[in-house]
Amino acid sequence: MIKFYKKASQQPLVELAHAEVGCWINISPPFNTDELRLLSEELEIPLDYFFDSLDINERSRYDQEDGVQFIVLNIPIKTESEQIGEAYYATLPLGIVEVESYIITIAAVHNPIIDTFLSSNYKNLNTTDHSRFALLIFERMVHYFLVYLRNINHQRNLYEKELYHSSRNEELFKLMNLQKSLVYFVTTLRDNETMLLRMQRTDFLNIRKREEEADFLEDIIIDLNQAQEMSRIYADILNATLDTFASIISNNLNTIMKRLTSITIILMVPNLIFSYYGMNFDHIWGLHYNHGPWVMLLFTIIVVVGLSWLFVRNRLF
Repeated sequence: MIKFYKKASQQPLVELAHAEVGCWINISPPFNTDELRLLSEELEIPLDYFFDSLDINERSRYDQEDGVQFIVLNIPIKTESEQIGEAYYATLPLGIVEVESYIITIAAVHNPIIDTFLSSNYKNLNTTDHSRFALLIFERMVHYFLVYLRNINHQRNLYEKELYHSSRNEELFKLMNLQKSLVYFVTTLRDNETMLLRMQRTDFLNIRKREEEADFLEDIIIDLNQAQEMSRIYADILNATLDTFASIISNNLNTIMKRLTSITIILMVPNLIFSYYGMNFDHIWGLHYNHGPWVMLLFTIIVVVGLSWLFVRNRLF
C-alpha cells in the first residue's frame, strides 16, 4: 500500500491523492509488486532498494547510486508473541530512500516509528527537508529502543519474583524469550551505531554545515550508545539470573533425591528384617520364643529411629 503525505514546518500533515514534489511516500503492507515496480520506474529508483528493505535479515547500511540515497535502519518492534521460543521484541529493517523531490519509507510490517509520524504532527517535521526527516526517524528509533529496554527490565523483575515462589518452566521460558529479545537488540544497536558513525564521518546527510542538525545527530549517537550499554547490562543480568535459577533448580533436585534416598534406606531396614523372619526355616533366632516377634519389632523400631536421627543430624533430610 502506497500513500502520499506532505507537511511544512507549521502546517498539519496532509494525505495526498497522488505524489507531489516535496511529499513523503510511505509504503506499508499489504504490498503490491506491480505498484513497487511502477514506482521504481517512475522515480528511477533501483527496485533492489525496495526489496532489500523488506528482507528481515538485511543489515543496517547506507548506499548511494545515480543520485538516489538509500538507508536501511533496523528498528525495534513488539511481536506480541506468547509462544515458547519466540522473542517478545524483535528488530526489522526500515528503508529510507531519498531522491531529489521525494523521500520514501518502506517497512515489512507496521511499526511504531512510522505510526508516530502519522498519528501526530511534529512541529519540526518538514517533508521537503529530507535530512531532518531522516534524523527524526533515527531519534524515534533510539526512543523506542530505550522504551522497550525499560519494559524488558520491568518484565524480568516480575518473572524473577514469580520464580521465587514457583519453580515452573513457564517463567523460565518467559525469561528465555526476553533473553532472545536482548540478543536482537544488542546486535542491532551495534550495527546502527556503526552506521550512524560512518554517516557522520562521511557527511552522508549533508548536514556538516548545519550546526543544529549536526548537533542533533551527535545527540542521537550518544543516546544510541547509551541504549547499547543498557542492552548489554540487561543481557548480562538476565544471563546471570538464568544461570542462578538453573543452579537453584539443580540444587533442589539434588535435595529431593537425597531425601528420597534416605527414606529408601530407612524403609529397607524393616523390609530386610521381616523378610529374614519370613523365610521357611525352623532354626531362626527368637522364632520359638513367646516374646520373640515383639523383641524383633522393638529392635526394628530402634534401628529405624536411630537411622532417622543420624540422617537428620547430618542434614540428609
